[in-house]
Amino acid sequence: MVNLKPLSVEDVSPFYEWLNDDLSIKYSLSLFQSLRSKDHIDNWFLSVVNDSKNFNRGIFLNDSNKLIGYAGICNISKLNRSGEYFIFIGDRQEWGKGIGSLVTKLILDIGFGNLGLNRIMLTVSEPNYAAIKAYENAGFQLEGRMRKACFRDNQFHDKLLMSILEDEWHDRINLGIK
Repeated sequence: MVNLKPLSVEDVSPFYEWLNDDLSIKYSLSLFQSLRSKDHIDNWFLSVVNDSKNFNRGIFLNDSNKLIGYAGICNISKLNRSGEYFIFIGDRQEWGKGIGSLVTKLILDIGFGNLGLNRIMLTVSEPNYAAIKAYENAGFQLEGRMRKACFRDNQFHDKLLMSILEDEWHDRINLGIK
């Protein structure tokens, strides 16, 4: 269904449309709310492509090799063996097809297997029900709530803090739940 590959500078074009689509960025990074011009997007994207401290991958459709978003793990602490999962599917035509769930599981495999992490966390906006369901299906557990931490649609809403541990991930694999 999808292939995760490193992003290159040539992959920036779809982000011009996605980051100027209010629905696509509604629950994404707050930074995305201010990246509207081509120059701002180019500068941000260049920092993502050249980022060696975090694990970033483009999400490409297998059948067409079309870029539909990106995902990875940022804020990696080698000492604590932890990081923060993120995903952004900018191409709304690909929403609701299970791609987010699949990518989440692929990135968790890499995080626990290749990167040697013990804990992967994330934050998610409470109204983003589809994302919460995908994260729960991948094994993430609710750790806490950041009250009124996000402002969208002229109102505040909570962000949820979720995480999964390496042994929980491996238990899911051993039980065939993955």
